[in-house]
Amino acid sequence: MAENLSKLATESDSNYLDLDKQSVETILRQINAEDKTVPYSVEKVIPQIEKLVGQIVSRMEKGGRLFYIGAGTSGRLGVVDASECPPTYGVPHDWVIGLIAGGDGAIRKAVENAEDDEQQAWLDMKAYDIDQNDVVIGIAASGRTPYVIGGLRDANAHGVLTGCIVCNEGSAIAQVAQYPIEVVVGPEYVTGSTRMKSGTAQKLVLNMISTAVMIRLGRVRGNKMVDMALSNHKLVLRAIRMVKEATGVSEEKASELLDQHGSVRAAVDAFHASI
Repeated sequence: MAENLSKLATESDSNYLDLDKQSVETILRQINAEDKTVPYSVEKVIPQIEKLVGQIVSRMEKGGRLFYIGAGTSGRLGVVDASECPPTYGVPHDWVIGLIAGGDGAIRKAVENAEDDEQQAWLDMKAYDIDQNDVVIGIAASGRTPYVIGGLRDANAHGVLTGCIVCNEGSAIAQVAQYPIEVVVGPEYVTGSTRMKSGTAQKLVLNMISTAVMIRLGRVRGNKMVDMALSNHKLVLRAIRMVKEATGVSEEKASELLDQHGSVRAAVDAFHASI
């Protein structure tokens, strides 16, 4: 018997009719009006986010890692968040790992039926020697993606802590996850297009999780990204400004300190140690 997806908030009918008859301005204003509701939905689940962040920090302090698993838009958002941690916080590339159903090729092009395989997520994580120090967060707007359900179920069976980010209440994924986060944003502007409000909500929560975790792990000093990778001219200029502000030296001297020590943190610490 086919599932009745219409009961899901993410699949319910749009609040707007005749989209194809609206002016561009009307379309944009209606989308914007819907988008404004998303942060309020996220605000409601901050206590759940806080609990999960605490669990992640305690495990990463012991050498654990954070895995994101998802399919489609949800999987891509996890990969994006994971890929941005090393340049932003100067952490190794294997601290936060994003896995998408269908493999890296699915980041650009959908892989048919990849999300329907309940066994594959655990196989994907096993390739990284996942263990009981790690944390897995399943990301799925619907809360019913087999790839994610299977991955969380198998992680639980192997003693790995699990969480999730979903956009429906009482979902199968939330029932499997030990630390569920259910951000219910309601109907999408285009019915069922969960890359919109649901995707925005997931992105906001991912930002909150990874940023809070990295701050608690000491990768931010004050409000500065002192361990960021100096991978382009803009970031080098930002780093020079940060060193200058933290030490009071000239721009030229700040640049010299960065060249010598390789990061804002190391440059500032070396300067203070020398005086």
